[in-house]
Amino acid sequence: MKRRIVGVGVLALGCILALSSAAVDRVSAASAAQTVPAESARPDDTACMTCHGAGSSKPAVSISQTRHGNKSDSRTPACRDCHGASENHIKAPSSAPDVAFGAKSKAVSNPEQRSAACLTCHESKVLPRANWTGSQHQSRGVACSDCHNVHAPDQKVLSKATQADVCFGCHKAQRAQVRRVSAHPLATTGLADTRKMACSDCHNPHGSTGPKLLVKNSVNDTCFTCHAEKRGPYLWEHAPVADDCTNCHTPHGSSNAPLLKARVPWLCQDCHSGDHGAQVNSGANLAGARVTTANGAQQPGAAAPRAQLSARACLNCHVLVHGSNHPAGAKFQR
Repeated sequence: MKRRIVGVGVLALGCILALSSAAVDRVSAASAAQTVPAESARPDDTACMTCHGAGSSKPAVSISQTRHGNKSDSRTPACRDCHGASENHIKAPSSAPDVAFGAKSKAVSNPEQRSAACLTCHESKVLPRANWTGSQHQSRGVACSDCHNVHAPDQKVLSKATQADVCFGCHKAQRAQVRRVSAHPLATTGLADTRKMACSDCHNPHGSTGPKLLVKNSVNDTCFTCHAEKRGPYLWEHAPVADDCTNCHTPHGSSNAPLLKARVPWLCQDCHSGDHGAQVNSGANLAGARVTTANGAQQPGAAAPRAQLSARACLNCHVLVHGSNHPAGAKFQR
């Protein structure tokens, strides 16, 4: 009798273990189905690789070396996730796909269509670009593919050494400015022997809450990211400095060091026109052969000597132009 009871107990325990194992297998399979989409649920790239494989006239196999070609990642798109179903293109390869991204793609797809393919993932899921809609680039018809080439293993726009070249394709004025004698090291000319900065150090090309696509909410906050010694707070503040750094500086490059919009004292006399009783260095002085001083118009021979023009001009005495904490520094003197 005892043997029968033991045998029945062993049989029951075996059934319980078998059912538990089957349940675990079903749960594991369900979890895997949720995390990794089944191949049948995704577009198949086989039809595309028939024409765009290695050795073809328009190969696309280089994408396998990028994140967009990593098939072990469940987020990786297939060709038709970005290019659309493109049934006509598959039937007749001479026709364009539904969404094209190449150099001649503007005749096939408008900027909204090209960017929409990217924003399917990049607007909220992967590297969110929440500020893209309404940004300066988006509102001017710039598409993601105008700067990015997702098929390239090494994208020029993602490298500090080559990013500026991509931006300069549109921003010609800034390209000329960074090649002046005083400039931020965005190029290898001027005073810079190597590129130490990229445009994205100051600007967010995908949209920003600040002006001019700046990475911070103001010009000064962006500049203070590197120039922290100019932040203050100061006992004596210089009003144009506290307002906006670009009141005096041109951030991309200037013919006047250090990045000044004009040479001193002419820069200072944009605001300080009557200091020290000396004449104002202005083109208005040339009209009637007279010079303008704090005491009115006078003949050149009667004018006081231009003390500001010697050596560093105003900066001979007013050294701490960004602000001063010295008790005697109301005039920003040392």
